[in-house]
Amino acid sequence: MTHSAPLHVPPHADMRAVVQVIGVASALGAPGDGPAAGPAALERHGLLQRLKGTGIGASWQETLEPVTTPPAGALMRERLDAVGALAQRVADHLTALAPEVFPLVIGGDHAVGIGTWRGVASRIAPRGALGLIWIDAHLDSHTERSTHSGNIHGMPLAALLGEGDAALSGVAGPRLDPANVVIIGARAWEHEEHERLTRLGVQVFDMAEVRERGMGAVFCDALSVVRERTAGFGVSIDLDALDAAAFPAVTCPETEGIAPDELCAALLALRGCGDFVAMEIVEYLPDRDPGGMCADWVANIACAALGPSTYLLRAKEREFGAHNYAPLPVVFHHGKGIWLWDVEGRRYLDMMSAYSAVSFGHANPRLLHALNDQAQRLALTSRAYSNDRLPLLMERLCGLLGYDRMLPVNTGLEAVETALKTARKWGYKVKGIPTDKAEIIACEGNFHGRSITIVGMSSEEQYRDGFGPFPAGFRRIRYGDADALEAAITPDTAAFLVEPVQGEGGILVPQAGYLARCAEICRRHNVLLIADEVQTGLGRTGRLLGCDHEGVHPDGLILGKALGGGLLPVSAFLADAAVMDVLRPGDHGSTFGGNPLGAAVALEVLAILEETRPWEHAARLGERLMARFRDAHLPCVREVRGRGLLVGIELDPAQLRATTAAELLLARGIATKDTHNTVLRFAPPLVITEAELDAAADVVIDTLAAACAHRGQAPLQP
Repeated sequence: MTHSAPLHVPPHADMRAVVQVIGVASALGAPGDGPAAGPAALERHGLLQRLKGTGIGASWQETLEPVTTPPAGALMRERLDAVGALAQRVADHLTALAPEVFPLVIGGDHAVGIGTWRGVASRIAPRGALGLIWIDAHLDSHTERSTHSGNIHGMPLAALLGEGDAALSGVAGPRLDPANVVIIGARAWEHEEHERLTRLGVQVFDMAEVRERGMGAVFCDALSVVRERTAGFGVSIDLDALDAAAFPAVTCPETEGIAPDELCAALLALRGCGDFVAMEIVEYLPDRDPGGMCADWVANIACAALGPSTYLLRAKEREFGAHNYAPLPVVFHHGKGIWLWDVEGRRYLDMMSAYSAVSFGHANPRLLHALNDQAQRLALTSRAYSNDRLPLLMERLCGLLGYDRMLPVNTGLEAVETALKTARKWGYKVKGIPTDKAEIIACEGNFHGRSITIVGMSSEEQYRDGFGPFPAGFRRIRYGDADALEAAITPDTAAFLVEPVQGEGGILVPQAGYLARCAEICRRHNVLLIADEVQTGLGRTGRLLGCDHEGVHPDGLILGKALGGGLLPVSAFLADAAVMDVLRPGDHGSTFGGNPLGAAVALEVLAILEETRPWEHAARLGERLMARFRDAHLPCVREVRGRGLLVGIELDPAQLRATTAAELLLARGIATKDTHNTVLRFAPPLVITEAELDAAADVVIDTLAAACAHRGQAPLQP
């Protein structure tokens, strides 16, 4: 079944809807033939498929080749004429493209740039001038008289600016204005080139400045230069701008260049530029890339620059996705440590860590190594067989937390369902509850997942609306009220399910002694105490487990989120043999539960926990964060509460709604989320430093203070 109508978005949101790849298989200007094979090699390696997989509507239009190729040792005159003829052909080809086409030129050596940018300048000439960002290790500003090497691919920028032999500088099309041309990453040049560019007024951000200020800051400045009084701008990337250690597949490798990932991160800014009109990538040598690593980087570079914008991606999500989420107005592209970057390259401090799942930071290198190493050996067998990772995880997790048995599943919801099934069967087989009479007690304000069984326990009306009838056998009591637990227990009660801190409920922390009293009540009545530590477990609250704050060892323990290191869904239910051994083969299972890939990552998570003891860091920083918020005495804040690095700010909705506050914080680079429209929650990765947390607190306090001051006592609308 196909969608009945096309996606409707404003024209500006789908800026590069039609990308056409034009290969130029030429090495006419280079000292060797290698670059000529670049376009075909990249096409074979799947560049087009990578573009399409990123959401780019791309096609490979054709690959142009030189009409004549001078023999080895040919005179400069013959070589210049051949390069000029090819450049004119490229320029004519680009000029003739349909107006809606965005050209992506794949070289070939950099001499093809003469044709690329003359042609692009001609395309936009009716609207105005062209600006150009030239990313290169060299200045490419020789002429036939100043060249030291005799390589014509060191001449294209001078030719585009109108200097050099007429065969190159005379290619039809507007000359570029030096005031709108920027070079980034240069680190190897002759004095003649530098003098020429200085005289003409081209701005050069050399590699020393890139290292000092960062690629992102330099690229931002470059954008301001090339967009000043122009109708559009292009980006030309000579791959030798990249560090040769990371990208050796180029004609003239130079050390200490731009890191490929830093270039990709900077290029994300182009997704939001409606005046970005063309791109060129040149100098890829496939014979120096036998494993395809550099070809992958070429695809990453193109995808970073040309991928869809926030607006378009959100439009697609709204049109083709079920409307069961209302995400904040951002689309994230990548993360590292405590930071997230959106698809336009803006950076955000992650104060949510995916509801505590990313406790050890995004792209944690140790966890990535464990994931990649295991993925190359064995990822999945199902539990029909044993694998060599799961038994080790079972042993280490049980030993760390003091239980006899561990049952692995995937999501937190599955682990809760596992606990409920096990508790009921224990109630029937061990406690002697009559068949189908077992009861489980939960709390008001709980959040244990979204299955029909679990939302049947919820007190949140929206979670229940339209999903009944619900399974029987569940009761709710007031959270934090141990007397209510005692009063609710009957001879048919099998278990009490509780969160040490209610996260979704609003970061609610019970009074001291609550869990200890509940444990005592459960022991006295032969009722299982089951702690849902999917969010609070593994260091989040300032102890290894949330229950550890009161020295409580629950009969059953539910873990998830952080156990998978933010890379995979990994969860578990732990209990002693007296509880877990009621299960027999066939009673419960999961195809993916306990898979070797997830087990390998979880094993590394446990190793990191034992080595770094992040709960100690979380305890200290959590107290510091809450003190900062309380000491600010913000008029819109009713209460600050939390435990460790699980902190909530309850707002007065008459002054500031939490949903609005979350959007205001997002605009200032803080990614958080509200709950119930009244509480902002803060749960950064546990690897955050004190300085980083203080900086985040400054932004939060300033944002909330400004919002309240701006609107006074009137509610601030989204």
